[in-house]
Amino acid sequence: MDNNNELIELEDLFGEQHIGSCYDTPLRNDAFAISDAEKIRVISHHFREIMNTLGLDLEDDSLNGTPGRVAKMFVKEVFSGLNPANKPEIRLFENKYRYNEMLIEKDITLYSYCEHHFVPIIGKVHVAYISNGSVIGLSKINRLVQHYAKRPQVQERLTNQIADSLKEALQTEDIAVIIDAVHLCVASRGVKDTNSSTVTASYSGKFKEEQTRAAFISLVK
Repeated sequence: MDNNNELIELEDLFGEQHIGSCYDTPLRNDAFAISDAEKIRVISHHFREIMNTLGLDLEDDSLNGTPGRVAKMFVKEVFSGLNPANKPEIRLFENKYRYNEMLIEKDITLYSYCEHHFVPIIGKVHVAYISNGSVIGLSKINRLVQHYAKRPQVQERLTNQIADSLKEALQTEDIAVIIDAVHLCVASRGVKDTNSSTVTASYSGKFKEEQTRAAFISLVK
């Protein structure tokens, strides 16, 4: 059996098992050794080869620029959250309002990509925190969500990454995160179930208390 056939058999064996990897996004140590411009050049070349292999006519005006567009989209947009340099800066403000109840940012739009098939994950993120004396601008919550969403992801990891980044930014354990999302790897291929969604949650600090957690869930519904 040649190497190509062995590789195909391994992909068939493990391709649908969705084996869990690690807590952090799996990146090589040299992930940022080359510039974004070089990444775009290399990805464009390889995506052109993929399109050629599929039999597409890259001389067609509609398709000729597609490899470059896809490469720029990968590096500058949908996977830009891989680069820690793109993480939004968070500035804390004193909680002068003395608002000591939970603050909820609900229905944050989620667009991410499944790391198993590189197809979209689309849904909503609900976030809450209880101030320990400091607050952040509301838009910064959305920006943190988008930063971690702009990676090849699994929903469980994404939930934890959002929660942990908010704990670090707000310097509090009183954080709650719920994600409700549709995975197109389920809806558009494989089982092709267009009705199901996946819900994940992270509760810490005061949100581990049943009454506080129930109030949060009730409000986001």
